[in-house]
Amino acid sequence: MLEADLDLLVAAAREAGEIALDFAGRAHQKWEKPDGAGPVTEADLAVNAMLEAKLREARPDYGWLSEESPDDPDRLTRERVFVIDPIDGTRSFIEGGETWAHALAVVENGTVTAAVVFLPVKDKLYSAAVDEGAWLNARPIRASHRTRVEGATMLAAKPAYESRHWPGGMPVLVRHYRPSLAYRLALVAEGRFDAMLTLRDSWEWDIAAGALLLAEAGAAVSDRHGGPLKFNNPHPQVHGVVAAGPDVHSGLLAGLHG
Repeated sequence: MLEADLDLLVAAAREAGEIALDFAGRAHQKWEKPDGAGPVTEADLAVNAMLEAKLREARPDYGWLSEESPDDPDRLTRERVFVIDPIDGTRSFIEGGETWAHALAVVENGTVTAAVVFLPVKDKLYSAAVDEGAWLNARPIRASHRTRVEGATMLAAKPAYESRHWPGGMPVLVRHYRPSLAYRLALVAEGRFDAMLTLRDSWEWDIAAGALLLAEAGAAVSDRHGGPLKFNNPHPQVHGVVAAGPDVHSGLLAGLHG
């Protein structure tokens, strides 16, 4: 079933890319969600509608959790659940950027078992299934083996570097940023960066797929307190994400908690 689920996610992600790229090439509507929840576009909704129809038809017994769908508590009764971000990095999509992504995952009893992060503009498709490794365009990927925190390349937004988060002082880090949280996770899984960090509570659809990529690529991934990430929660958020090779991960957690 894991292989079949992954094949299904790959096919769905590629179809999502075709829809999104069509919208990206022409004028389309966009607006702000209520309560400062960020922007949404016609493309987000069209991709979401296709994914929900395609995936739920293929797996009618799976639950559904998506950024662009009303939350249905029925998902909490299901053994397996799709966790979906139709377009992660919508602001980048609106601005004509390249680093927005489709993030698709299957969660079984709280654990991600199959995952895809697809960047259509770059034609980069990251995929993973539990105990089957992580892949980029059918090539195996591994996370960084760096052992020292000092000098590590870090993907994070500016608030993560605020001094209040680092009781003993923040280590010297080489700072980078990408707008898509799913892509940041994938880049660490790929080994292009040593670590990523977000300290704000994070929506499951932003991180579920990337969490499996990281684990299968040999990285350590946890919430900001060092606890395991569990998905399909009644309130679908986790307490931030810290991801890196095992040594850098433990060093970052030590710095965050003094």
